Amino acid sequence: MTLVVAALVLWALAWMLNARLANGPASESRSIRLLVPAIFGLTLLAMWELLVRGLDVPLVILPAPSLIVARMADSLPILWADFVQTFVKGALSGYAIGVTAAFVTAIAVDRSDFLRRGLMPVASFVAALPIVGTAPILVMWYGFDWQSKAAVVVVMVFFPMLVNVTAGLQETTQMQRDQIRTWAATWWQGLWKLRLPAAMPFVFNGLKISSTLALIGAIVAEFFGSPIVGMGFRISTSVGQLALDMVWAEIVVAALAGSAFYGLIALIEARVTFWHPSQRR
Repeated sequence: MTLVVAALVLWALAWMLNARLANGPASESRSIRLLVPAIFGLTLLAMWELLVRGLDVPLVILPAPSLIVARMADSLPILWADFVQTFVKGALSGYAIGVTAAFVTAIAVDRSDFLRRGLMPVASFVAALPIVGTAPILVMWYGFDWQSKAAVVVVMVFFPMLVNVTAGLQETTQMQRDQIRTWAATWWQGLWKLRLPAAMPFVFNGLKISSTLALIGAIVAEFFGSPIVGMGFRISTSVGQLALDMVWAEIVVAALAGSAFYGLIALIEARVTFWHPSQRR
């Protein structure tokens, strides 16, 4: 019970500290903007540890963060092999293929009214299909190795990327398109000089959405068949063995990888679309 009280006291103190920092004179500084969420996250971890130990929560229900860290330290080779299999081979390869194919298809759709009217409704329909229904089919088609996971990722990222790029290419006004034609610009010159730069916020929005879907798709696909390696395989087998600390270790690795990937795309977006109002300070 003492640990539970300590957790409540810690939460109150951290709340007051964060409130003071967030509303203080330096609240807009970069250091404070980083410090406030860091304090909040560390407080949640500390409360998790104290509450789990104070209430004697069984390992099979919720392990303490210290146990998860210990399992990660003891299982680094396994976690690394799972990371390479799921993220590098499955998620990244499928992501690259899917977004590239979607980008090329969006340009073709922009050039053809027939494709725009015929393909976009189909894209909306396929995007609404549940991954748990399509993943087993793709695993049977492409086998149990990473290729089938990449195929699932391609299906998941293709249509969100297609919709965003297609919408972005329509962002310019008719007056702007007429103006560039009066300068004797070809369609490709208008695309490269005017419409594609204007579409960059939409393109990066699709890239960021797809970055989160890619890892989810690769992990879910591994539930339906995988060699004896991979995040999804490890999570499903560890749940069957009631090794919840290993399950949470894989979740932490997946969260870190997904956040880093998303952050990298956001960083590139800030450099490419520095002119956009969303990037101005």
